[in-house]
Amino acid sequence: MKQETAREPLSGDRGISVLRLPFSEIPHQSRLFVEYLHDPLSLTKYYPNAASQPSEAIGFAPKALEGYKVDRDRLCDALTQINISVGAKAPTFANIERLREPNTVAVLTGQQAGLFSGPLYTIYKALSAVKLAEDLNEKGCSAVPIFWAATEDHDFDEVGEVHLTDGADHNFRIGYRPAELIDGISVGAVQLDATIGSVIDCLIGQLSQTSFSGDVRKLLDETWTPSAGFGDAFGRTIQTILARFGIIYVDPRHPEIKQLALPVYRAAADKAAESVPALIERGKQLEADGFHQQVLMEDTYFPLFWHDNHGLRLSLRRQANDLFRAKGTRTEFSLGQILEQIDRAPERFSPGVMLRPVVQDYLFPTVCSFGGGAEIAYFAQNSEVYRILERPVTPIFHRQSFTIVEPAQRRALKAFGLEISDLFDGKEALKFRLAGVALPEMVELLADVEKEVGIELDRLDGAIRGIDATLVVTLEKRRRKMLYHIAALKRKTLLAAIRKDAEASRRLDALFEHLLPAGGLQERTLNVLYFLNKYGPNFIDWIYDSIDLKDKDHRVVEL
Repeated sequence: MKQETAREPLSGDRGISVLRLPFSEIPHQSRLFVEYLHDPLSLTKYYPNAASQPSEAIGFAPKALEGYKVDRDRLCDALTQINISVGAKAPTFANIERLREPNTVAVLTGQQAGLFSGPLYTIYKALSAVKLAEDLNEKGCSAVPIFWAATEDHDFDEVGEVHLTDGADHNFRIGYRPAELIDGISVGAVQLDATIGSVIDCLIGQLSQTSFSGDVRKLLDETWTPSAGFGDAFGRTIQTILARFGIIYVDPRHPEIKQLALPVYRAAADKAAESVPALIERGKQLEADGFHQQVLMEDTYFPLFWHDNHGLRLSLRRQANDLFRAKGTRTEFSLGQILEQIDRAPERFSPGVMLRPVVQDYLFPTVCSFGGGAEIAYFAQNSEVYRILERPVTPIFHRQSFTIVEPAQRRALKAFGLEISDLFDGKEALKFRLAGVALPEMVELLADVEKEVGIELDRLDGAIRGIDATLVVTLEKRRRKMLYHIAALKRKTLLAAIRKDAEASRRLDALFEHLLPAGGLQERTLNVLYFLNKYGPNFIDWIYDSIDLKDKDHRVVEL
């Protein structure tokens, strides 16, 4: 890792340093993602309007504005209603008014609506969009940040839990599931019930009690209230945490948003027979070039979901008779019937993952999008949908990516002589390594024993060959077993030694709980409430000030 900056205290609070860790050094990153970060212009086959840096998105503004036909006043009136409902503040409404102007473009990001705001990267996405919008405005390009909440997704189990860290450096999970939940309805429509209060009680009870705990409690009590919709509660949380940044929250379930999206829904349905084979062919091209398909396409795929009379969101699949059946039912439609329903009731439809970005960029004059590695991979496929629907393919950039290292973890890393990248070796491997450093005499003794056993077995091998060469094979098997048992003894001895050092073992466990929870990057698991509870609202400012849109690496922020 390379140290990038050593900041002066922000607003008199604390100094912060930022280290850079290339994604190529982080396990489980896809080849497509890493190559896109390294050289997006080499992948214009899949990303026709790729740009090297977010700052270059300004060059896409004329194209985004040229093809934009949505009535801005209708759109902004709907956005005003949505953001009033989620308690947005004056900066957001100022940005909505800016969006009414014909020369204003949008910097778009989004995420599933998650319990208590979901994983940390939800916040990082939003702040990435805010930062670029501000940069573009400074360069004379009028821009606003847009946060599209995927409230139409219907897998509640994906969004109904949150992970935090308690006062004893242990991660804990808080889950919520309303008693009357109907599986399969859009998560934004799920109504919170009275049990949300006990979930909040449990969460607050497990966090360390600080001078900011009352503020966190107030935030949750005022946003996650019984009878509120899950989507509205999520929106209120985002708008409360990011109040000063003016991000515009979008709930695509709003009736006017549906009416405005009707033309692109209709075009997608009408041209499905063309887009599906193109998507299948694009998947084959990706695999032929050594990449992966983020979505495995089948020839029965249809780009829209249908919402039945009970609110269930059901995928549509083409049948052999060219009718389209709603999954799990006997309800079938012809293409003509689907088009008629879209015209009459667009709220009965929602886009699948391949169509959603096209819908977003139809509704907004999008100059670029910020996403994660999976979304970047989606764009390699759905650029074909843009082409067939005759839409310009929006540039996509990777959101800013952070691991937050607090003083206790920084001290532990220094004491162990480790960097964050060492944690990727796994907890047991590091315990083994650290014990070897702590017990050099034991390591040397075991190495000497292993060496001496090898020498004596070599002598025995020579003697046996002179008597009966066929016994050499038997000896070789015995040799492997002996050396295996010596190595196993060495491993068990060293691991026992580190376990015996309770404080060292606790500190190492805490490093993994904080920095690599569940074996993955911190931002993919932990929730922002842990940091707000410990550091208060200044934490958001520290993260915002740590953003460098020119940096494509993972950023390690040391508080």
